[in-house]
Order: sequence, then C-alpha cells, then structure tokens
Amino acid sequence: MTEHNTTQLTPMMQQYTRIKAQHPETLLFYRMGDFYELFFDDAKKAAYLLDITLTARGQSAGQPIPMAGIPYHAAENYIARLLKQGESIAICEQIGDPATTKGPVERKVMRIVTPGTVTDEALLEDRKDNLLVALATLEKYYGIASLDLGSGKFILQQFTDETQLLSEIERLNPAELLYDENYKLPIALKERRGLCKRPPWHFDLDSCRQLLLKQFNCHDLKGYGCEQLPAAICAAGSLLQFIRDTQQCSLPHIQGIRVEYIEDGICLDAASRRNLELDTHPSGQMQFTLLGVLDKTVTAMGSRCLRRWLHRPLRDHNVINGRYACIDSLTHKHLYLTVQESLRQIGDIERISSRIALKSARPRDLLVLRHTLATLPQLQSLLTNSDNAHLENLREQLREQPELLMLLQRAIIDNPPVLIRDGGVIAPGYHPELDDLRNLSQNADQFLIDMEQRERQSSGITNLKINYNRIHGYYIEISNSQADKVPAHYTRKQTLKGAERYITPELKSFEDKVLSAREKSLSFEKALYEDLLTRLSASLHDLQLCASALAELDVLVNFSERADTLNLNPPHLSQEPGLNIVAGRHLVVEQLSSIPFVANDLSFCDEKRMLIITGPNMGGKSTYMRQAALIVILAHIGCYVPAQSMHCGPIDKIFTRIGASDDLASGRSTFMVEMSETANILHNATRNSLILMDEIGRGTSTFDGLSLAWACADYLAHHTMAFTLFATHYFELTTLAEEQSTIRNIHLDAMEHGDKIVFLHAIKDGPANQSYGLQVAALAGVPQVVIAKAKNKLQQLENLAYVDQSNQREINQLDLFSSQECHPAVYFLDDIDPDNFSPKQALEVLYKLKLLVKKAK
Repeated sequence: MTEHNTTQLTPMMQQYTRIKAQHPETLLFYRMGDFYELFFDDAKKAAYLLDITLTARGQSAGQPIPMAGIPYHAAENYIARLLKQGESIAICEQIGDPATTKGPVERKVMRIVTPGTVTDEALLEDRKDNLLVALATLEKYYGIASLDLGSGKFILQQFTDETQLLSEIERLNPAELLYDENYKLPIALKERRGLCKRPPWHFDLDSCRQLLLKQFNCHDLKGYGCEQLPAAICAAGSLLQFIRDTQQCSLPHIQGIRVEYIEDGICLDAASRRNLELDTHPSGQMQFTLLGVLDKTVTAMGSRCLRRWLHRPLRDHNVINGRYACIDSLTHKHLYLTVQESLRQIGDIERISSRIALKSARPRDLLVLRHTLATLPQLQSLLTNSDNAHLENLREQLREQPELLMLLQRAIIDNPPVLIRDGGVIAPGYHPELDDLRNLSQNADQFLIDMEQRERQSSGITNLKINYNRIHGYYIEISNSQADKVPAHYTRKQTLKGAERYITPELKSFEDKVLSAREKSLSFEKALYEDLLTRLSASLHDLQLCASALAELDVLVNFSERADTLNLNPPHLSQEPGLNIVAGRHLVVEQLSSIPFVANDLSFCDEKRMLIITGPNMGGKSTYMRQAALIVILAHIGCYVPAQSMHCGPIDKIFTRIGASDDLASGRSTFMVEMSETANILHNATRNSLILMDEIGRGTSTFDGLSLAWACADYLAHHTMAFTLFATHYFELTTLAEEQSTIRNIHLDAMEHGDKIVFLHAIKDGPANQSYGLQVAALAGVPQVVIAKAKNKLQQLENLAYVDQSNQREINQLDLFSSQECHPAVYFLDDIDPDNFSPKQALEVLYKLKLLVKKAK
C-alpha cells in the first residue's frame, strides 16, 4: 500500500499497515477484542487457505478493505492448519490499556510462528521431529545446520558435493528451509514447502561465528569440532539469527552444537528412502512402512529417536554392537516388559524442557514433568538388574532430581487448568502472600451474606439483596415498593424498571479491597509462575540428558520387544566384504500377508557381486530385493533382523532403482526419472555399496531398453563392482553370467496349472524360463477376449522368432548380442602393421579400405 493510500485510512488501520510493513512475508494476526483479524491480501489468502468467510471493513482508495477473522480462543487450530501449508504467522497482541489509551490501543508482535519454530504441543506431531534447517554455500562448500527447537538439538554438516547435500536434506525433511536469497536453489528443492529466503548478510561468516560464540559463551568453536567448517558456521549463524528474530527471547536450552559427518552413516538418496518405504507410503498409511511395523515405543521421545535412527544407519560397528548387547540384556528374563511398563508413565520432557526455556510451558506440562520425575527412581531400580555397561550409563543419566520434584509438588495443584491466564495453578501454601490475597477474595461471599443480614435488620427491608456483576460491581438492590425505607446513607447507583440499586461507604470499601485482591492475586500468581519457570530453567541440562536417555532406552526396549515378538535374530558385522543372509524375510510384507511368508537366502562375496534375477511378475522379485536392503538397514541401526542369520561386511551406501513415476513439476517423463536415478547410481556407487536395480530400460523401445540394461549391468559388474541385485525381464542379460565370473543368475519360480499360475516365491539358481505375463494379466482381471487375442498374437510372434533366416536354428528371443560375420574391412585392418607404414603406404591403405566398404554395400 502506498503512503498516499495509508494516510486515508483510520488510525487503527494505519497502525495495522505500519506493523504489517515490518512483516511483509508473514500473515499478520492482528488482535481486536476476542478475534484475530487479517486485512488486505492477508485476509484473502487466509480466507482461501482456511475456508473462512471473507468480509470487508472500511475503505482504501475507494475500495472496501478485505477482512477475515478467527476467534482468539480457537487460534491454535487455525495456526496449525496454516503451518501445515508452509505459512508463517506473526501474532500481534494488545499491550496497551484500553481504559487509559486515546486512539488505537498499542499493539506489538509478540512472537512469529513459522513451520520450523513451532514448540506448542497442540501444533506439533508428537512422534515426529520438527526441524528448522539452514543452507549456506561458501566457495566450494555446502553447509547445513538443523535445529529442533522443541528439543534444542543443534547439528552441523558440511559437504563438497551437491548430491550429498540433497540426500541429507531429504533425510532431515525439514519443516522449514532457510537459504540465501541470492542462491539458486537446485530443482529438487524448489518444490519443497516451507522455503524461506533470507538476506545475504545473514550468512556473513564473521557475524555468524560471533553469534555462535555468544550463544555458547566460548572463545572459539574448536571444542565443538566445527572451527574449520566455514559453510556450516554460516548456516548455523543464520539459523540462530532467525530463531532470535522469531522467538524474541533468549534460547537457554540451545547449549551446544554437534557435527555429523556423511561418512559416519550409510548414505541413502531420496529415491532409495522413497522406494524402501521406511516411514512413508504412497497410500499415507503407516502400517505399510517399516517404521509402522517396527515402532512400538511407548513415549513420543522414543518414537522420534527411532525415526532418526532409521533414517541414518550407522557404520560404526562398536556403537551398533553395543545396541545388540543392550537388546540381549533386556530380552533376558523379559526385562523389557517391566521397563516398558514403567516407561508408559513418562511424558515428553524433551519438548517440555524446551517450553520451560522459552517460558511457554503450560501448567499441565509441569504436571507431566512432575509425574516423570517421580517415575525415575522406579526405572533406575529396574535397570540395576542388568549387567550391561551401556544400560548402566543410561541409568546414571536418569539421575533422580528430588529437589526439582519437591519444588513441583509444592508449587502446582494436582489438577491445574490448561492456562495460567485465569489463575488457580499455584498450590495453597506455596507462598503466604498469595494465600492471603486468595483468602480475602474467597471469603467475600460470607462477608456479603453477613452484611446483607445486618442491612435487612437495620433498615427493616426484608427483601433487600446484595449482589455483584462485572459491569457495575457490588450493589444493594431494593424494590420500588420499599423505596420509602431506604436509609439516608445509601447512594443511588443504578435505576431499574422495578427496583433501585445503591452503594454504601462500607460496601464501596469492601468492593475496592476485594476487586483489588482478585486482580493482585492473579497478577501475583502469574509472577510466581514465571519465577517457577526460571527456577526450573536452571536444571535444563540435566533434564535434557534425562530426556535423551529415556528416548534411547525406549528404542532399545522396543527393539527387544520386536525381537521377541517378530522372531528377529542378532546379525554379525565384520570387516570382510560380503553379505550373507539365511532365511531372510520382508518384515512389512510378512506382517500384512494372510499367508505364510517364504523366506529366502542371499549371498554376496568377492567372487559373487551381482545377482541377475528373472522370473514372473508378481513372483516376488521386488520383495526379495527390498528385504535385502531393509535387513541391512535394520542391522545398522542396532536392531535384530528378520533372518535366521546374517553376516555383513562394510556397507557405505544403499541405492535403489525400483518402480516407475514421472515428475511433471520438473518436466521429466517416467523414463527420464528412471535414467536420472540410474545415472546417480552409476556415478556414486562404490565397491561397498548395495544396489537394487529393478527393470531398467522398460520405459523405452525394446532394443533401446535392452541395450541400456545390458550396458548398465556390464558397467556395474566391471567398473563399480558393488553388491548388486539386478531384476529384469530381458532374458538376454542372463548370458552375462557366462561372460563374467562375478555374476550369477537366480530366479523366482512359478507353476502353471491349466490356465492358472501359482507363485512359489522361492529363490532358485539359474535363469527363469518364461515370464507368465498373460497369466498375471488374467489374474489382474483383464477381459478374457483380450487374453485370447494376446495368446494368438504371442503364438504368431514365437513362430516368427523360431525361424532364423540364415540357418533355420531355434531361439527363444531375438538375440541382440549374438555374434555376426565381420566386415571385410575389419579383417583387412586386423592384418596391417601401421608402425611400419610410409606415408605413401598409409594413403594406399585408406584407398583400399574405401574400396572394401564400397564392395560390401
């Protein structure tokens, strides 16, 4: 809005536009009485996103001003809906006193709620991290910083490769991503929700370093391991500046920063996470994901921890073996059952601690914290029954905090209201001054009863009443029929239709005292509550350690329960290359299937690095491939695996090329997506990678697709030499096993019974003999008339294929790579020795080659 237009607005709308100008990219919730109102473009946007009524108020430049509003008491629901759509909201409250203010009441933006800075329980998914991530670039480096404001976890990473950057952002899946407005985002990031441009100076290296030093109160960043990570420092500083701008308060719960290195974990790119369905499924149903089957944690903290582990399998065998040992100890005598039952009494103190630090904790948060602290001694006692060193460390982190518990027991009543706003939270006996103020207010009723009785007797008015309302305060009400008996010291206060209301000096004095006591009581209680949060903040570090230990303990207990319930067994990790799985199972398919799951073996070693898998559609190729990757991931998060046994050597990356989908937003066809993912694998896989390739080349013509599939398999076998499962319907590829010693053929078998087909789902050595495509089509419900025509066409094609025009030999399919007679020019070139040619002889050779080519045409 121009300055000219602004001057034509009412004083209140001028105030609105002035505040809005300070938050141009944010929806402004402007408090007016019991509503938050939005105006102009904000109103139109909110009305569309929230499906609320768009109205108008006043005019600007001769046009009605659009307006939309939401009730103050229901704001959380609307804010949550906006946050899920990637919007940010500036909360503008009245801070002035309407009784003493001339013109518009003074207002101020008290906080800015963005998708990545939410801490309110009602606005968060309790079993999922809500991350704010900042991305910075400096010279050849990429840096990212991630912060979960709800827990205070602050993590840095730095890369030199954009592919690694994209992989990590996909893993973190931030609710909000901050980036320099001058940085050209990669195509893969442009469609993300929660993108937030920031000014370039927010990424200045020196400024960002100073912000971090001030936050952690230190002289340098060497102690945090990030002194030599300039791009990561830029990302961290810009993120910290954004948090301070939006929260407008100190951040005492952000007490440190941790560096993570890409090589510490097994790398999974975006396509692999999607294809393996770790925690998301196209249907949106969690029970179809690995997390859905694996997650039986009993605390929200544990569930979030498990999700983090699942998305970042580790390569440190010492850490992983330590988790196996914990599972073994907890499974012994079913210790996990009693520990899990005790954990059910634990609240989400990780996020409660953060809300205490931000002074936004509600009374019931403190009640949950009190119950949790009271449960810690029981948990500690249970863990003394374990002889595991790591469990003992966790037990020590769960140290009792009797002083904190006693403070909360004294301070908070057993059933506090949701908000401190209306009081009634602080327990009686906590502070004598508050008790006195409450007594004065609460004893008012008895005083009024006594006074009413005295006034009736002294005046002789038997129906005299003393009452109170919020508008007129205390009053004595006398009907008009008794007006002649009104004492002289009564002062008229209000006239009604059939009665008069009066006030006396005594009642006025009492009113002033009582109303003052109520106001002072509420104000004093709020001050005591603020002081309580401050006192609790002094123990933030211990609370965060406790929360971290509780989350990890919950995950380990969950692993023990799953191992016992789902028949999981401990894997064996070694430094010898290879992967050997005996009787492996797909955990999700097994749990959802109504028929017994057929377990299968898998074996890789230095002498066997690629398995070419053939067999019918619906035969189980994709399941077999996915289960291999999922078993590897489970093993590397420290969980037992769905297999009779497993031996696994070093694995650095997992790649998958499974399924088909287009990317219309980026203008990429299904085949283009397939080739992009394939290119990523060919460029980035190593000898220690696990690769799943399913039906490469199916998105183009038969010969193009077959050529590409053959070339990819050959490259992976010859150059990459990764452990590769290569599923295909191109039977020509099975000949690769005859050419290269590290390749083997396996297949999933099926049996025909009349027109029916029975899938055996069992892996066997050697290639399959047919695809059973028509039988699968019939199972899918394709009309019989179409199946019949397809059978006739298939017969015609097979008859043509059986006849070789040169020697009448029989073949199953056209052999694209069969040997052919060489061109005469090839034989001629084979016989010459160019090192002994004179210039004249070389020219004669050229003429001879040209003549041979001409004769062959």
